Amino acid sequence: MDLVTNKTIDKLKYDLVRNNIITFEDIEKAQEIANAQNTNLGQVLINSSLITENALLQFLDEKLHIPFVNLDDYEIGKKCLKYITYSEASKYKMLPLFQIEDTLTVIMADPLDLFAIDKIIERTGKTIEPVLGSQNVILKKIAEYYELKGKVQDIITEDKTDFNWCDEIHKDDLSEEHLQNLFRGILKQAINEKVHELFFEHTKEELEVNFKKNGSAYLTGSIPSLLINPFIQMLKSLCTLDFTVSEIPQLGKLNFNVNNTALTASVSAFPTINGERILLKIYHPPKKIEELIKESSSMQKLKNALLESGVILVCGSSLSGKTHLVYSILNGLLPEGKTAMTLESVVKYKLNNVCQSELNEAVGFNLDKAMRYIEFQSPDIVYFEGIATKEGLDFFTSLTLKNKTLITEFLADNMNELRRKFSYPEFSMFKAVISCLIFIHSKDTIEFFDKEALKKYLF
Repeated sequence: MDLVTNKTIDKLKYDLVRNNIITFEDIEKAQEIANAQNTNLGQVLINSSLITENALLQFLDEKLHIPFVNLDDYEIGKKCLKYITYSEASKYKMLPLFQIEDTLTVIMADPLDLFAIDKIIERTGKTIEPVLGSQNVILKKIAEYYELKGKVQDIITEDKTDFNWCDEIHKDDLSEEHLQNLFRGILKQAINEKVHELFFEHTKEELEVNFKKNGSAYLTGSIPSLLINPFIQMLKSLCTLDFTVSEIPQLGKLNFNVNNTALTASVSAFPTINGERILLKIYHPPKKIEELIKESSSMQKLKNALLESGVILVCGSSLSGKTHLVYSILNGLLPEGKTAMTLESVVKYKLNNVCQSELNEAVGFNLDKAMRYIEFQSPDIVYFEGIATKEGLDFFTSLTLKNKTLITEFLADNMNELRRKFSYPEFSMFKAVISCLIFIHSKDTIEFFDKEALKKYLF
């Protein structure tokens, strides 16, 4: 595997030590991390807070006598984009700025990358004048100018089940079209195999693509090292994630069409010592509530629970369809005259007559703040995705005492596990305010318990 480097910084790294900007020990430690994570030394120095990006760029400017350009304050000549393809811009972290006669000025994160410069010279016949720029800003502008933030092209599944996304791999093709075809192939195979959860995980040399079904994960293939960085950049851009950031968790969303049906996926990126782990959860549109609840007695129990204060608790195993059922309830069973609000990490589908809110950690709108302020909106019915803390349990209980109806989800593989979890003292008050419990055993078996049944069979 070829190590990712920045030739400019590698050449001048010991000058940083001689200028007392950084210690030799820090350089050696950062180099080890860069090799292990297959990223360049400069990014490790910045990410580890050993030096700021501005300080590093100023140092390089002074040493190289190559001018620094702040791309945030610069409008590039779009006619020049024809000289550098998206794959070249992404791979070499460069953008064309302007052309004067036969000289093309190019902003680069690594202006001493002579191989990249020679490649552009050879293909365009232009003289290349490099200037220095911020890598993060260059990457953001690449997405902006090459209009990378598009949507996944429609997917058409086939009757045959032997489709394998690995057949789409062409190791040397870094074009956006190829990367999109590769991603669409992965989604297509997941849909064919009725998989709702898949994740991308780094090994030393490849990016593994794993599907998860019936509680078990299995490897479907690997993306080769040459394609990893442009593939992740493309994927994160499509999912409205910041692809210049890999050190903190991010949550995004992807919309795509399969056989003319709109699907949504929540996308979670999480940093690990090997590189980011990216997980997708695929959500299908909510069905009509009558398709899910066929017994009139069960439907009546649910309707009664929506008219009174208390908690409607939807239980089941992971990927059992808890969220799908909640969406169907909110979409087709709200009592007339009742107002409903949701608090969700990612809104899966737009619901009629429901005020949906999406949490945003980046601006401080987290679950704790949402819980403290949603009461001021005076909703009658509130949906939370799940209960994660003792404070959350107490908050749910307190809202029911103010005549609110709460809907939430709870993870349990079976009824025995549910009884065991609810035997903990932390749930004693919460159990008392449950007005309706729904347990999803399978897509065809959904069990309903009203207050009386809960006392008799569960609590």
